Amino acid sequence: MEHVLIISGGSKGIGKALVEKYNEEGFTVFSISRTKSVTTKSIISIQADLSKSDEIENYLNQIFEQIDLKKLKSILLINNAGSLGDISPISKLNSTVIQKTTNINLVAPLVLSSLFIHKLSEINCSKKILNISSGAAIKPYEGWSVYCSTKAGLDMMTKTIAIEQESENSPVIVHGLYPGVVATTMQEKIRNTKPSEFKNVQRFIDLKNNNQLYTPL
Repeated sequence: MEHVLIISGGSKGIGKALVEKYNEEGFTVFSISRTKSVTTKSIISIQADLSKSDEIENYLNQIFEQIDLKKLKSILLINNAGSLGDISPISKLNSTVIQKTTNINLVAPLVLSSLFIHKLSEINCSKKILNISSGAAIKPYEGWSVYCSTKAGLDMMTKTIAIEQESENSPVIVHGLYPGVVATTMQEKIRNTKPSEFKNVQRFIDLKNNNQLYTPL
């Protein structure tokens, strides 16, 4: 187990494609997701609800117990899991939905990144974090107040960690990625939203009808 990927939301869409790609490249993959997926010798699926932030440390501890850090050559954390929550003006959102969506999109990446960096602080190998962001981090959409805000927070987290790691002897390299509009179940949810709740819905319907969506692979 010389090359390791830890990824959140690895059972569907972009996450699933990343799991398959890195596994083909010889990585042992640990996938943390709400939906249970098939576990193989080199793909270990961990079923977890990342909205329950107080349980995240236990999941990561389980993963690191299976990794021989002395043999490690490279390790990558991809914070991919994300949720739109309810698409609606903020005045119509309840506090439970707001908190759950924030936990998935922002609190979980913060906690995972913190633990990842701490556990590897004395390990000298290639260490990277990749945060899957969104154009919604810089462009506001009516009805996406929580999603836009949490993705903007994820971008700032990326920038802050990068600065913090500059002075470390064995730094963790951190990047953010905007994958564009990808054909996933999230896009299906967007297209099925009522115009009264999301005024930009037609734009996403048109992207689908004009075959302008990226595929995960």
